[in-house]
Amino acid sequence: MSIVTVQLGQCGNQVGQELFEVISNDANDTQRKVYSECSSERFFNETANRELVARSVLIDMEPKVISQSIAKTAKSGKWRYGDRSHFSQKQGSGNNWANGYCVHGPRHEEVVMDIVRREVEHCDCLAGIVAMMSVAGGTGSGVGTYVTQCLRDAYPNSFILNHLTWPYGTGEVIVQNYNSVLTLSHLYQLSDAILVHENDTVHKICAQLMNIKHISFRDVNKVIAHQLGSVLQPALTGDSHGIYNRNPIGELMSSLVCHPEYKLLSVCNIPQVSSSSMAYSMFTWPGLLKHLRQMLIANSKMEEGIDWQVRAPSLQPEGIKRTGSHRRPGFNTSLANLLILRGKDVNNAEISGFQHPSLYTPWLPADEAFSMWKTPVPFNKYEKSAILVSNSQTLLRPLDNMVGKAWNMFASRAYIHQYTKFGISEEDFLDSFTSLEQCTSAADSVVVAWRSSEPWS
Repeated sequence: MSIVTVQLGQCGNQVGQELFEVISNDANDTQRKVYSECSSERFFNETANRELVARSVLIDMEPKVISQSIAKTAKSGKWRYGDRSHFSQKQGSGNNWANGYCVHGPRHEEVVMDIVRREVEHCDCLAGIVAMMSVAGGTGSGVGTYVTQCLRDAYPNSFILNHLTWPYGTGEVIVQNYNSVLTLSHLYQLSDAILVHENDTVHKICAQLMNIKHISFRDVNKVIAHQLGSVLQPALTGDSHGIYNRNPIGELMSSLVCHPEYKLLSVCNIPQVSSSSMAYSMFTWPGLLKHLRQMLIANSKMEEGIDWQVRAPSLQPEGIKRTGSHRRPGFNTSLANLLILRGKDVNNAEISGFQHPSLYTPWLPADEAFSMWKTPVPFNKYEKSAILVSNSQTLLRPLDNMVGKAWNMFASRAYIHQYTKFGISEEDFLDSFTSLEQCTSAADSVVVAWRSSEPWS
């Protein structure tokens, strides 16, 4: 089964190109034929000349980034984009969500959806659609939201995964919090799941783990692509009986999105080292998984600077009176987790630490809340690697911060006129704020459930 990606705006197109680069390099190994064939079928069409053509649609309101991507991939000779799989204009959305959503989206809907349909028709069987965008600008967020709405209408029975790049907390787009609120509130109603990467977090990974002195957007995009590729590349699921999963997006949804009110997913992986340090680094599964588990419960996005003082709650034996009413400070409660292990001796990895009921909400059994995929095939030159996709409280704080900043601007009516002139009213803003407040309240109910049912040691 195949995945079609839709790359939207400058960020979506740049991250998308790096993702296909990672996947192409990872799959281009004759020593692992079955894995490579499954990966190629999932992400590429093969022409009569045995060229690999990405199953992707590129959309931007300015031509620069798309032109660069097409030229670069065609020159590499390993893979390329389709000749008719892209659409661009010569006037951007001006970092205005309303301009992208209300003007450019409807204006170009027919031609964009024709390109998407053509790409979908190349698939023998569609596993799902991954829409990649930033939430800060106008095209990625505004046009991206409108295109996602069109995708939902055109493919009501297909899985749609939105991959969002959250802007730096002190970003250069003054209205990025408005754009983020409008994007997230709409996508929460349209998408089956929303997988988030935060620029601030990825920037720290580049600086502290990759030892990059002068960090560029490409460096950030490479880290995002590495993590996203590790999620989407073939793996063996618990019930696949030795055959690589054929429905990766569906398997991802069934593992993590067990309730329609909880669909924000975060990602962390280990190890991440610079290419110069790779040859001198050795990793063991016990060490990797110990660190990854602590990263989960302490809400740390990388192995450096983990708070080892945070502990999971202990559970009382059944029948003993349950006491305690306060959440342990710093503990990150999970609704569901998906652990993906790749590399040597993967069958010997001990994963019981991720299966403990204390990590999860009490209303979902731990054996349903935790899933694991694995493959003995190393990923992207790492002999052993582990990635955790989590539906937890990880994104609550950045979401709260973003909504709070947007609300403060809205309360002073800053820049509202830039949105109303394109058709977004103040009532639309209020609806978006209300929608996201309901999301955060729903996520906080995870903690309430803990307080009412389980003790803390």
